[in-house]
Amino acid sequence: MSVWLTRAGKYGEDEEKALDKGLAIIGWTEVPDLSGVDSYDAMKKLVATHFSDAGEKTVQHMAAQLWAFSNRVKIGDVIVLPSKMRSVIAVGKVTGDYKFKDGRHVRKVDWKRPDVPRTHFGQDLLYSMGAFMTVCRIKRNNAEERIAAVLAGGKDPGLKGMTGVKVEPDDTGEDLDSLVDLEEQAQDQIRMLIESRYKGHDFARLVEAILNAEGYQTYCSPAGPDGGVDILAGSGPMGFESPKICVQVKSGGVQNDNAVRELEGVMSRIGADQGLFVSWDGFNTTAEKSRRDLFFKVRLWDDRQVISRLLANYEKLPDAMQAELPLKRIWAVVAEE
Repeated sequence: MSVWLTRAGKYGEDEEKALDKGLAIIGWTEVPDLSGVDSYDAMKKLVATHFSDAGEKTVQHMAAQLWAFSNRVKIGDVIVLPSKMRSVIAVGKVTGDYKFKDGRHVRKVDWKRPDVPRTHFGQDLLYSMGAFMTVCRIKRNNAEERIAAVLAGGKDPGLKGMTGVKVEPDDTGEDLDSLVDLEEQAQDQIRMLIESRYKGHDFARLVEAILNAEGYQTYCSPAGPDGGVDILAGSGPMGFESPKICVQVKSGGVQNDNAVRELEGVMSRIGADQGLFVSWDGFNTTAEKSRRDLFFKVRLWDDRQVISRLLANYEKLPDAMQAELPLKRIWAVVAEE
């Protein structure tokens, strides 16, 4: 069993369709049906025909990925699909051969775990999954056995004895160090730092600090039963002005929309205008559907939104919290995809 990384659009535009239809979908819509391509050399010629302005190395790079997707990926192999929309990774098994369907290159996939939180994977695996590639094999650091454990319903057991990210040659023919998405890697490091330092009620303390930095006056319930209210936030000097927000905070994940719906009742009971549900491990597909239905009443924050708000307000956080989360802004050249 091999493990393959695939993407579903530069901005994740094909993710929903891929998961709903049980497919792996890749780009290169300019290239026609690959079913008759019987060798890597033939694939290079086909790609060069449709990308006449591309350099030789670029053609080789695209052809290698298309050849892998159409021929090297086998039924029974595992596909991992890092989401561009949420902090989750879909994991599934390939169940069908390559097809050219509705002008798209696809493989049939049984997405057994469509929304595994990124925090359930080790940093080294996330590093491999952060490659600027649409299709590549993931095999370093015992990846196949570890991702098999995730596929079976658990978390990544990690690599025993590993003290840091171990970088080894892969079979992509590319220097993966030069192709890693540094922004995504940095987000993963920040995510793990927050998770290690803000567990349980301390996570509510972090969310409260972010709301304070955004200008809200807040009340944070003490640790223990909270009656569905972790934080109350109001605008104005005393917090009496609208919007008046009721905040529910979970350091884990939300597996259905019942908890989100219950927040509506709490909002009505305490006279809040709007609600904010913060779930560090995100929301599963059922709970995610609440975003549209409750758009004018409730906002849902997963770890991506928390990190985004944290970075936007970092310099306004208390000195003690900045010391707990030592971060530094840097500038880097944007990699060409």
